[in-house]
Amino acid sequence: MASLALACGPPAPAAHTGGTLPPPTAGSASTAVTPPAPRAGSGAGSAVPDVAVKDIGCLTTSCVFHAGGNAYFTCLAGGAGACFHFGGPCAPTDGCMYDSAAKIYKQCAAPSEGTCSKWGAACAPASKCMFDPADGLHRHCDAPSAGGCAKYGALCSP
Repeated sequence: MASLALACGPPAPAAHTGGTLPPPTAGSASTAVTPPAPRAGSGAGSAVPDVAVKDIGCLTTSCVFHAGGNAYFTCLAGGAGACFHFGGPCAPTDGCMYDSAAKIYKQCAAPSEGTCSKWGAACAPASKCMFDPADGLHRHCDAPSAGGCAKYGALCSP
């Protein structure tokens, strides 16, 4: 049985996990490696070492407007202007939320469960990745204007 462990953060330095390495022999092109001894709880009898996976990024979530729910939810997977997998309700860290009734972004003075019960002045999200009500996708706003967008650009990851 093989085990696979994934973790976010900088890679850990390689460490010797036990077992022994035979001394190199004269004339051999390669050196045989003895797998590490089984550790407690690792499925005694398994001689398969742990596997380190390189170049897999850490999950980066965002808080995005969901038009169907008329609220903000954590986006667990998305791209090309849309979120494909939503998590729980959230509020953007900068407090700038899309008001679907006014069809503009406003500061939210009282966020609750992904919605806003008290709106403030017009704003633009710091990322400039804004919900476009015309097609329901998120696009980079090339010209933010009074909480809306005068010119949408390319699709962006919400």
